[in-house]
Amino acid sequence: MQHARSPQRQEYKKKLYPVPSPPPLRFPSCAPCACRRSIAVLSDRYSILSVISQALRGHKGWKPAWRDAAPAPSYDVVIVGGGGHGLATAYYLASRYGIRNVAVLEKGWIGGGNVGRNTTIIRSNYGLPGNIPFYELSMKLWESLEQDINYNAMVSQRGVLNLIHSDGQRDAYARRGNAMRLHGVDAELLDREAVRAMYPFLNFDHARFPIKGGLLHRRGGTVRHDAVAWGYARAADRLGVDIIQNCEVTGLKIEHGRILGVDTKRGFIGAKTVALSVAGSSSKVAAMAGMRLPIESHVLQAFVSEGLKPVIPGVITFGAGHFYISQSDKGGLVFGGDIDGYNSYAQRGNLPTIEDVCEGGVALMPAIGRARLLRHWAGLMDMSMDGSPIIDRTPVEGLYLNAGWCYGGFKAVPAAGLCLAHLVATGAPHEVATAYRLDRFATGHVIDEKGMGAQPNLH
Repeated sequence: MQHARSPQRQEYKKKLYPVPSPPPLRFPSCAPCACRRSIAVLSDRYSILSVISQALRGHKGWKPAWRDAAPAPSYDVVIVGGGGHGLATAYYLASRYGIRNVAVLEKGWIGGGNVGRNTTIIRSNYGLPGNIPFYELSMKLWESLEQDINYNAMVSQRGVLNLIHSDGQRDAYARRGNAMRLHGVDAELLDREAVRAMYPFLNFDHARFPIKGGLLHRRGGTVRHDAVAWGYARAADRLGVDIIQNCEVTGLKIEHGRILGVDTKRGFIGAKTVALSVAGSSSKVAAMAGMRLPIESHVLQAFVSEGLKPVIPGVITFGAGHFYISQSDKGGLVFGGDIDGYNSYAQRGNLPTIEDVCEGGVALMPAIGRARLLRHWAGLMDMSMDGSPIIDRTPVEGLYLNAGWCYGGFKAVPAAGLCLAHLVATGAPHEVATAYRLDRFATGHVIDEKGMGAQPNLH
């Protein structure tokens, strides 16, 4: 007797019950050329109609999200670094300023750097005038990002809660919350019982650091980090930007104080303007132009547990230690803590930091001790001397710098891209990034959000 799934049985069923081909899509009362244009738009733009259209075709008509472009001899703008900041810069140059002869050079693959190596948190709950407007602009861009780039980045504004463990910390968070609200950012100061109502599983009664309240930023949340890279890459590509992977920059060609282009492992590429956006590698690339930047590179690890049922609806940060946690849509607990504390260019961490981060998690939420750690990874943090970023022109004409993001790089992706694009296109800093000057360390106009002094490892 033949098995029901045998090849002979399947062929027999096909002859006995032929499956008709799906009818072609037809648009009522329209010319053939209009039909072709409509089908092209449907296949290029993600929507419910494009999904239905592709389903009728067996999903065989989807195109690659972006072209795997080969480098041209020259461009108007070359962006070194294909992470979130570099891709966002290219997109905003093309979409808002009409500069489309742009190349993004990535030494590896899109999504392989810091943009895919973080804990996905977005927020604008800062306390200093130099930072609040910038991160609030970023938050507003996050809120409209998916419609802007036509890509599901899984933006989830589930709320960010900073826990309070002492009277002094309550005063500090009250000041921060007031500063946020003066700049139009939402902030709520919660007492102990309000926090307990939100997160009853935290350690309230037998903790070394009792929970006394929290500062809630409801518009904060998480975003799928890989989708941010893919979405910006696709959106920039649709506007004509060349995204060139496996194209490591090996040198900067400078003559008479002006940038002329970049040397890469795929040959020389000429450029009128070059923008550096390479995170932890900023010091190495800037050294090619003879610059010594006021930053250090450190390793920051991130972790994810096994998949669990929904337990943490928002983002929680531990006020008595550097620990922050949320839960992904797949169920894993995503968390992180301090940098590893030594200078490194390696995308891997060490066991003492893993132990320290997990201790912070267990102190905050003892139940986390029963979850198994599934994996961890590390990104390279470009830690500035005051913990705040740099978006500025350099002493080399035509060479621009985007660096020093410390822990704030991912949440800043949209605003950093827009502000760098504005600077490149207009020659003037964006109004929310005027404080991010490269020379502020020489002039004393630092933006020390944590108040830790000129020590990068403490920020």
